[in-house]
Amino acid sequence: MPESPLSTDGSLAPQPPMPVRRLHNYLYYPRLFYLQWVENIFEENADTATGTALHRQADAPSRYDEDKSTALREGLPEGARLRSLRLESETLGLVGVMDIVEGGADGNCVVDYKKGSARRLEDGTRTAKEADAVQIAAYALLLREHGTSVESAAIYYAEDKRRVPVELSEELLNKTMVALAEAKAIAAAGQMPPPLVNARRGDHGSAYPVCLPKESAWWAQARERTLADDAQLRLAFPTGELPPDFTGEPPADHDPMPPPRPPRDDGELLVVQKPGSQVGQRGGEFVVTVQREVVRKLPLNQVRGIYLYGAVQMTAQAAGSCLENGIDVAYFAASGRFLGLLRGLPMSGVDARIGQTKLFQEPFFRLKIARECIRAKIHNQRVMLMRNGDVPDKVLRLLAETRDATEDTRDIPELMGCEGAAANIYFEQFASMLKGAEWRFDFQGRNRRPPRDPVNALLSLGYSILAKELAGVCHAVGLDPFLGFMHQPRYGRPALALDLMEEFRPLVADSVAITLINRGEIDPGDFIRSANGTFLNEQGRRRFWEAWFRRMDNEVSHPQFGYKMSYRRMLEVQARQLWRVVRGDTPTYHGFTTR
Repeated sequence: MPESPLSTDGSLAPQPPMPVRRLHNYLYYPRLFYLQWVENIFEENADTATGTALHRQADAPSRYDEDKSTALREGLPEGARLRSLRLESETLGLVGVMDIVEGGADGNCVVDYKKGSARRLEDGTRTAKEADAVQIAAYALLLREHGTSVESAAIYYAEDKRRVPVELSEELLNKTMVALAEAKAIAAAGQMPPPLVNARRGDHGSAYPVCLPKESAWWAQARERTLADDAQLRLAFPTGELPPDFTGEPPADHDPMPPPRPPRDDGELLVVQKPGSQVGQRGGEFVVTVQREVVRKLPLNQVRGIYLYGAVQMTAQAAGSCLENGIDVAYFAASGRFLGLLRGLPMSGVDARIGQTKLFQEPFFRLKIARECIRAKIHNQRVMLMRNGDVPDKVLRLLAETRDATEDTRDIPELMGCEGAAANIYFEQFASMLKGAEWRFDFQGRNRRPPRDPVNALLSLGYSILAKELAGVCHAVGLDPFLGFMHQPRYGRPALALDLMEEFRPLVADSVAITLINRGEIDPGDFIRSANGTFLNEQGRRRFWEAWFRRMDNEVSHPQFGYKMSYRRMLEVQARQLWRVVRGDTPTYHGFTTR
């Protein structure tokens, strides 16, 4: 089960008791410690999932009563065990759950379980890793604080399938107290430590999709350059530090960085649209039924999201499992209009939210972000026409000039004038990207609310889903999706999601519509025309989703870093970049563009 995103500690102390596992994080990777402890941001990966499964062997809590408490203080009988013993100390400011405390021939022994293997000395002797040894020493300190003597300690390494003893020396205990004080000082300072670059801990840790160490270092370099040249930005951003091992060079194209892989990257999206359907749960599976007949089953751990259209129900048990396991449930009207999202509590990300609110009140900063969003959008519109259309060179030149003019706009209304002019040019030429005279004839330009022809119905549905995707991404990374820099945060609109969506409109939503039409995957019979507008029917939506999934899974190169990843993951990388901007890690947002 994922860690709870909500702390219910109600004390007024500056810092609540620190979990012992966070002390381990600090020694392993200080940036990971800060993200998980201070900002409560946790990403599951294969290693942490394996570790969780391993701990289940030791985590069935023993019954703990006064007799057991007395026996623990006086010394457990040899062979007796207490599992998942939770202790807290106000004096130490620590709280921890010990895997096993057992009675041995020489007294109490504390045992911790680890997924990996022990460190090997030159003579082949196995010894505990430093962070692991400090963690178990912290457990010993907690036990002693509660009046229990601890004579020995050991770590069970699953890969080695053996215990490695840990000597509870004064040196180790003192090192533990020093590490605890350092970790608390970093948490109190409120400044996230710099990333580790070219280090396995930075590149392969569970928080890699959040830390993005090499990307963060590159953005930090851009930050220093920009602050040196821009007096207005220096007023908003304090001086920062680059990591000491950073070379100052962006990664070479021939040596691309590993793309971030957030959790559930390979999971399936369950789309249910048949009226009268119900999504329930039986054991570890989601079960879709229609009139009590099972039509589909999917293991819970293979689902990354559920989309429900129209008159489709979900049981309370299934909804609870979705909340517990971080599976989004999106609700759409039968027409495809996005209605809302069922999702658990967001990552706290308080530093980013404070920064987002502060910078929202800075007109110069808002304009800077908005310019880049619109510049990238116009660039990508031009690319779409170059790839798929048959347009005069003067049209491409005019779009390029409009794109470049965004840099000189003095306020948001003037920038919106550039965006509107580019949109008019783009949609005047949009029909040139469509194969088939009937589609060209039917499409007379962009219209919406409601869409009045099949092409606009496809575009409107694509934009609605893209807005939903980015609202969820903003929520997930710790940004407020309703507080944007260009779109006005009014009337329930996810303004920040709409800001980030601009650069992806042509490349994702428009591309899906064009592909469906040009490949003959959709025809006029897939639409319903009425006085209320034109919408896809059930069969049309099914075909639309097939094309949407293909596009979102299509891999594309990152414009700054050269690595390839799916559009779905690229949405998150862009949101993570903006997350760094509002935190003050970098003052410049780079819009996503392609060639």
